[in-house]
Amino acid sequence: MNVNNLIAALERKYPIEKEYLQAVREVLTTVEEVYNQHPEFEANKIAERIVEPDRIFTFKVVWTNDRGEVQVNTGYRIQFNNAIGPYKGGLRFHPSVNPSILKFLGFEQIFKNALTTLPMGGAKGGSDFNPKGKSDREIMRFCQAFMTELWRHIGPETDVPAGDIGVGAREVGYLYGMYRKLALENTGVLTGKGMTFGGSLIRPEATGFGAVYFLCRMLSEMGDDIKGKTVAISGFGNVAWGAAKKATELGAKVVTISGPDGYIYDEAGLNDEKIAYMLDLRASCNDVVAPYAEKFPGSVFVAGRKPWEVKVDIEMPCATQNELNGDDAKMLVDNKVQVVAEVSNMGCTPEAIETFIAARIPYGPGKAVNAGGVATSGLEMSQNSMKLSWSAEEVDQKLHGIMNSIHRACIEYGTEPDGYINYMKGANIAGFMKVAKSMVEQGVI
Repeated sequence: MNVNNLIAALERKYPIEKEYLQAVREVLTTVEEVYNQHPEFEANKIAERIVEPDRIFTFKVVWTNDRGEVQVNTGYRIQFNNAIGPYKGGLRFHPSVNPSILKFLGFEQIFKNALTTLPMGGAKGGSDFNPKGKSDREIMRFCQAFMTELWRHIGPETDVPAGDIGVGAREVGYLYGMYRKLALENTGVLTGKGMTFGGSLIRPEATGFGAVYFLCRMLSEMGDDIKGKTVAISGFGNVAWGAAKKATELGAKVVTISGPDGYIYDEAGLNDEKIAYMLDLRASCNDVVAPYAEKFPGSVFVAGRKPWEVKVDIEMPCATQNELNGDDAKMLVDNKVQVVAEVSNMGCTPEAIETFIAARIPYGPGKAVNAGGVATSGLEMSQNSMKLSWSAEEVDQKLHGIMNSIHRACIEYGTEPDGYINYMKGANIAGFMKVAKSMVEQGVI
């Protein structure tokens, strides 16, 4: 495989899909050496096949708002690769949704799911619909219209969507209700469901919890632990909330959260009351964090800036793709950051990643660090299949085991001659090898 030639061909074919091309380049450049040691991969054109989705569904979603006005949005489902199990990946409802973002997320999902050791393929979907400011009835009507188009293409052994940005328990409930009506069956076709109809305990917290468990393993590998460390977190949604909750519980001091309007610096650190308030901020329609500073005197709101300028021990990007760039990374290196654990999908730009690796700062990529969310979704699928419900302790124990397994895989494939653990390389190779070998064994299809 010649990565540059393959990327050049993809750039000609998809010239405006920058997020997708970025994700493909990151994976292929780190696996190229290992890939070329396996002539069976090249003989079966695994690289050329794995970078293209199996199929993409695009459809219009027509619904009516509370004023009786007809609205039209675009819906998508990208089924990327199912070599190791049913397609699995979230649905995102946000104005920024487009094919490039969904393809990047679906491509990343292939390897993230492979790392969990659970039998799940990679997929992603969503719509440019914006839930912010919509009534419950409007969201219900949109979800029902969306599922009316999607339901034929998903199923518990075919494709199992989940939530993502803009799709929480409320949206999953409406989506599942319409699927159940259309398919005439109760199955585990969606994850992130409510506890009254097949959901899993600790699923809302799982992405953030799993990220902190992975972070703890990174620190342990350095002969350190999380207790007493200062942590900067971006975002204030479900993922940031879970990460802040678990990090605080384990003795760290989380001093930032952020939103589109800027960031909060709370020198005293978040406590249970402040973490609970993050849920109130998330539930509001304003999508801002400034009110936090008004509610909790002593904290400071910094408008229009990112939290990476705060000097801390640990950075945890939890918001969106490419939120931490090369200049931010240089500032973090100068501030002697100890660890960067990327909780958002592709939260760091390539320039930022190169800066961390060059400085030998441990950097955990999103596909490893944030795999706890989809891992717990996989556990929900297992519970649904067996018609069982596990306790929170059982689920958390399994989540611990999965995150430890992912960390071991990163060490196995990512440890370099000087002893530095290149977690990005390790995660990419571990996930890629599992999927590539499965594709070879199943033939050219």
